[in-house]
Amino acid sequence: MAQKINEAHEHIAKAEKYLKTSFMKWKPDYDSAASEYAKAAVAFKNAKQLEQAKEAYLQEAEAHSQHRSYPLHYSSAFISSEHVTLFILDSLSSLFHAAKAFEQAGMMLKDMQRLPEAIQYIEKASVMYVENGTPDTAAMALDRAGKLIEPLDLAKAVNLYQQAAGVFENEERLRQAVELVGKASRLLVRQQKFDEAAVSLQKEKNMYKEIENYPTCFKKTIAQVLVHLHRGDYVAADRCVRESYSIPGFSGSEDCLAMEQLLQGYDEQDEEQVSRVCTSPLLRYMDNDYAKLAISLIVPGGGKKKKATAASGDSGAAPPEEEEDEYAGGLC
Repeated sequence: MAQKINEAHEHIAKAEKYLKTSFMKWKPDYDSAASEYAKAAVAFKNAKQLEQAKEAYLQEAEAHSQHRSYPLHYSSAFISSEHVTLFILDSLSSLFHAAKAFEQAGMMLKDMQRLPEAIQYIEKASVMYVENGTPDTAAMALDRAGKLIEPLDLAKAVNLYQQAAGVFENEERLRQAVELVGKASRLLVRQQKFDEAAVSLQKEKNMYKEIENYPTCFKKTIAQVLVHLHRGDYVAADRCVRESYSIPGFSGSEDCLAMEQLLQGYDEQDEEQVSRVCTSPLLRYMDNDYAKLAISLIVPGGGKKKKATAASGDSGAAPPEEEEDEYAGGLC
């Protein structure tokens, strides 16, 4: 371990030497310095010195950023289009590597259980990836960040998934975008932010319609109905079902019939019918967050729904009729 730490400090010293200028060397060598900082970061990481590894990655990112912004040293009279092209490509490459270094710094913070700080650096990296022209890398970084912060901060995870979805959506990659919107929808439901969840589910459903994944649209309709009923908005729930009639294959499907029965039972305050639908395999085997919505659905005017299944130990036989009291009318 001591050997790795010494090795890391040697790379730091080399990097600092590359950054020094003199009468004969007026331009810092940012590219070489960045390379040395990267080597130092790896050595610190291998020595389990995570704080120092994080700092080395940040120094690497700074060196790449300085290299990117350093002006062309050619006289304007001699700058050709080839020089400009090379400068642009070099600048983009430095931007990408700076973003990568920020992301690695975030990973060091993650390993130190400093997740909010880690997310900040990963978000910064994602912005740079987009600027660099690698939106896929940006979206994947945001997705990873969402997974990291999800156990600690659901609201932040939703924001990260929505950002990642937006990046993919801008690139017209709806299949990737809709998966991330779906993650956000489920977490909004988990937080009982039903108004926001309703908006997210509608967006998700529209995307699935656009890519013609109609069976999944059916499932999103069920999720919408459950969310709207938990919001106490029967009209919105009914409208979701009616609008779904235009989706090929929905009308007459198992999903459609179940939602029609659910809405009828809810409207008529028929706890038994609502319970029968909510405990059916169709709803029970949905994503866990939506299955919980079905189980916990309250019928207006009737309190919590009744159990669909008989209580344990019930033989299924009809209860015995009470014997008529022959003296109920008195002795006379």
